[in-house]
Amino acid sequence: MAYTSLEICAGAGGQALGLEMAGFDHQALVEYEPDYCACLRQNRPQWNVMCMDVRQFDGQPYRGKIDLLSGGVPCPPFSIAGKQLGADDERDLFPQMLRLVEEIDPKVVMIENVRGFLGKQFNNYRSSIIARLNQLGYNVHLRLMNASDYGVPQPRPRAIIIGVRTDIYDIFTFPQPKPRQTKSVGESLYDLMTANGWQGAEQWRLMADKIAPTLVGGSKKHGGPDLGPTRAREAWAEMGVDGRGVGNEAPAADFEGMPRLTPRMIARLQGFPDEWQFSSRKTTACRMIGNAFPPPVAREVGLKIKQVLDYASIDSRSSQEIPRR
Repeated sequence: MAYTSLEICAGAGGQALGLEMAGFDHQALVEYEPDYCACLRQNRPQWNVMCMDVRQFDGQPYRGKIDLLSGGVPCPPFSIAGKQLGADDERDLFPQMLRLVEEIDPKVVMIENVRGFLGKQFNNYRSSIIARLNQLGYNVHLRLMNASDYGVPQPRPRAIIIGVRTDIYDIFTFPQPKPRQTKSVGESLYDLMTANGWQGAEQWRLMADKIAPTLVGGSKKHGGPDLGPTRAREAWAEMGVDGRGVGNEAPAADFEGMPRLTPRMIARLQGFPDEWQFSSRKTTACRMIGNAFPPPVAREVGLKIKQVLDYASIDSRSSQEIPRR
């Protein structure tokens, strides 16, 4: 059974794709940046992509029609790479998410953000968000999830907030970690590295027997595409990867030295299927990929949300309703 969903801050579609895999039917995806909107439309022409500022998006027409409201609100207000201004950052869109929860009244809410959101300096702000969700009639679950526990070969820790409406039985539990099923960088990228017959690929695969450092997308102010700050580049070098830039293609047959990852390789490390297309501009593509929520993680969480909705559907048919607080 497919359930309806609406997503804000959709980006390049990582979360939306994962939720689609879990069985959700997107009624609308709200995204501000034209490049990202074009990416979504190119990969899923059937999706209703609304390229606009979420502050201008009216949720009232969707009231009572949406099972899941989701969104990865901008992370810079809470990222350790930024100034961590939280609520004082103009990019903080938690208030818009809470507004839409009130307007749409979905059965379940899913909000994703960076690990920094769980920092002590944001205790009061985080508590205020949870309190508001409680006030709107939702039980709240909060957990830090590592992508490497769900098949994605990088840690990529993310704070996940799940709100379940109090008039349905809350059987939500976060998915169990499965770290042993996660491949190394070498295993994940070996076939792409050998695309041009690189003779050193097997030796490289053995060297790259770890998961990757967390990928970064940077911002519009960031220079050319690379694989992160100095510490991350050093970790990449230990796996035989030149992290100072991004390559255009796989190494040639006689290539010597450390190869650079291509956007397609980076996308695979982020959990995107190979057929998912990004911008033809390398810098833009890498920013899209690096800022995305890994689809496999979204799928795992989505399947757990679907269990809640399945149970609620069965329960509603038996007329055992719980009054909302």
